[in-house]
Amino acid sequence: MEYAPGFSSIAALLADAGRASMVWALMDGSARPAGELALLAGLSPSSTSAHLAKLVEGGLLVQQRHGRNRYYRLAGPEVGQLVEALASAALAAQPRQSRPVPASRGTPQAMREARTCYDHLAGELAVGVFARMCAAGWLAQQDGTLAITATGEQRLQALGIDWPQVQRQRRQRLCACPDWSERKPHLGGALGAALLALCEAEGWLRRSQGSRALQVSPGGRRAIMAIAQE
Repeated sequence: MEYAPGFSSIAALLADAGRASMVWALMDGSARPAGELALLAGLSPSSTSAHLAKLVEGGLLVQQRHGRNRYYRLAGPEVGQLVEALASAALAAQPRQSRPVPASRGTPQAMREARTCYDHLAGELAVGVFARMCAAGWLAQQDGTLAITATGEQRLQALGIDWPQVQRQRRQRLCACPDWSERKPHLGGALGAALLALCEAEGWLRRSQGSRALQVSPGGRRAIMAIAQE
């Protein structure tokens, strides 16, 4: 396989804690001025300018001008997907802790509540759904693998998820996907994707342009929090 030098250059850009903090602050799809990013990253104005120049040159951020002010945002959804994947990988690679790891309070609230993780739902709402499904006996661990129970099949069908269709997909049916903001698992795999599709079809969640954050309607929040509430 041919070596791709772009991979290492991107990794080098994100290896610096200050640059990583600024990119993280833009994960909600917002555009922020350099001064605000400097405060969030704990950097001096001169250092911030140098780091932002590198991130723009490296293709991770783009600069926008509004009058005399310059704002920075992620260069595209691919950058958000990259950071999401790195955060999930970092969480999965951590050694098991004897005590719970606190949720990430530095994550923008819109991203914390609900966002996409590849093709499924992540964030506070997703973690809550997964925990309730396990507590209600919809899901169970079998030989270290997550599986759906007979009760789960019936309840998911009643909810509007076509489990036989999920089973026919040529991919992992379901898994416990580590959630990097909540430090707990959410539902991944084909079933996780089906859950997100249901939430969107019902109008509970809507996509946000240029961001992985999902807009949650008041009724949608109540409906999602009621899933597996038994």
